[in-house]
Amino acid sequence: MNRTIIATVFAALSLPAAYAQMGGMAMPAAPAPAASTGPASEVLRSYNGIKPNVMKAAEKMPEADFKFAPTPEIRTFARIVNHITEAQSHTCTTLNGTKFDASMVPSDTADKATIMAKLKASFDECDKAYGALTEANMAEMIAASPTAKRSRLGMAWGNVSHDNEQYAELSTYMRLKGLVPPTAEK
Repeated sequence: MNRTIIATVFAALSLPAAYAQMGGMAMPAAPAPAASTGPASEVLRSYNGIKPNVMKAAEKMPEADFKFAPTPEIRTFARIVNHITEAQSHTCTTLNGTKFDASMVPSDTADKATIMAKLKASFDECDKAYGALTEANMAEMIAASPTAKRSRLGMAWGNVSHDNEQYAELSTYMRLKGLVPPTAEK
């Protein structure tokens, strides 16, 4: 019985290779190399995970509700989106070695199209920053402010953490308006 099983397994494994050598069948391509698993790759995966959620949340909210605030003392939906834009622009221009410009952030009373365009531009800036982050440069200390230095990796993780916090707020505002946040759609 064991010999029969072994012979069957051997035949099943060797027949496709023999057939391919005769030109009758192409062998499957080798599997893609495993994705990098170092810290720079981990933060890139996390950034790529939060980015579409923030963008979809802002896209889903109707323009009239960009002025919505649960109470007068709390920020509007537009202010939260613009805060993400501002924080990302600060962080990622620093990571990219370029200068933050206040014009990267729209007014909280700007129309939805303008707010969305600036949010997308901040993600474009961050795409460059995260794409350039490597295992070799992640520990490099850079000026995060005139008085403080941080590692590239620390700044990148801080941005991901901040985006997640702000997405949670966007999700709450969406729920208050009867909308389903992107992560609840999955």
